[in-house]
Amino acid sequence: MAALDLLGRRWALRVIWELHVNGAPIGFRDLQRRCDGMSSSVLSTRLTELREAGIATSTATATQPAWHLTALGDDLVTAMEPLLDWSHAWAERR
Repeated sequence: MAALDLLGRRWALRVIWELHVNGAPIGFRDLQRRCDGMSSSVLSTRLTELREAGIATSTATATQPAWHLTALGDDLVTAMEPLLDWSHAWAERR
């Protein structure tokens, strides 16, 4: 239930998706832009929660921290692939 609570929070899945799709560490501002300009406070909160859960982490760069998924985060994306497949089939029926 704790995992579903975390993933069900506003923007959490979007942040995970953007970290996955980017494939390389991404800075806070770039991530915010990719998430349709969500507020910085919400993004900061989600990143903190995902870091505490072991799903995302940041690495220091010359200018700012860059965020990326951990191995556990990659495993989560893999586990969600059947849901992605289902959602594509569902969207085609609409």
